[in-house]
Amino acid sequence: MQREPGLPFIADTLAADTEPPQPHAGEGRLRVRSAWISDLHLGTPGCQAAALLDFLRALECETLYLVGDIIDGWQLRRQWFWPQSHNDVVQKLLRKARKGTRVVFVPGNHDEFARRYVDLNFGGVDVVADCLHVTADQRVLWITHGDHFDGVIQCAKWLAYVGDWAYELTLRINRHLNSLRARLGLPYWSLSRYLKLKVKRAVSYVSEFETAVAREARSRGAHGVVCGHIHHAEMRMIDGVLYANDGDWVESLTALVEHADGRLELVDWSQDAHAPSPAQALPLGAGVAA
Repeated sequence: MQREPGLPFIADTLAADTEPPQPHAGEGRLRVRSAWISDLHLGTPGCQAAALLDFLRALECETLYLVGDIIDGWQLRRQWFWPQSHNDVVQKLLRKARKGTRVVFVPGNHDEFARRYVDLNFGGVDVVADCLHVTADQRVLWITHGDHFDGVIQCAKWLAYVGDWAYELTLRINRHLNSLRARLGLPYWSLSRYLKLKVKRAVSYVSEFETAVAREARSRGAHGVVCGHIHHAEMRMIDGVLYANDGDWVESLTALVEHADGRLELVDWSQDAHAPSPAQALPLGAGVAA
């Protein structure tokens, strides 16, 4: 039976907490002030739930932002897919909220069903349309998923659905490819990420998206923006505004974190799940708009 995804339904399915309560090895080894993750796409075969759960077990922070596309309602409407590993991820998020972490959920286009619950709280998770975050060094960051700056989503949603289908097909091919690479002793490689960085139109789309989001952050008086949506982790200055995209947990396995001094850093969990290596960092005071 096909079920309509929604926050009350998810809460009901998680009534029985199945994750063992005892501490896991490496629990809390990544201690930061704040963290941002997006584009988990729970409810799809492409979600890297095992790596994500490992990251969440390692993470200890005051505030955790879920920057959209956490649950993939588009995919769940087409075909129901919800293994126990995806339950475990949501349960871990809810447990963090219960233990004192402030968890803020900014819905995206794939979990747009949650936008009807803006300004409500579910299981200790605040649902907001967007929000502002003030770093330890007093920079103001605007937090948004970013789909409102995607012309395809706004002007031709049917085309977005077609693109989503093509993306899922690419990921399916990628899973078979990496299964073969694993048997040959080769490391993980993302076909979709490769195409995104090599196809000229895709590169142009990413650049235009980044510029549009940074421009909006400036108009709101923010020093920078944190977003997701395009599955491309990046942190750079655009016309004096800090643009930070926390990536995804389908292709890149990345997150954005803020250290105690306000320094922002992209963490690439795909490099070594047991000893995360920084993918990119901006020092204290960087990213302040003129």
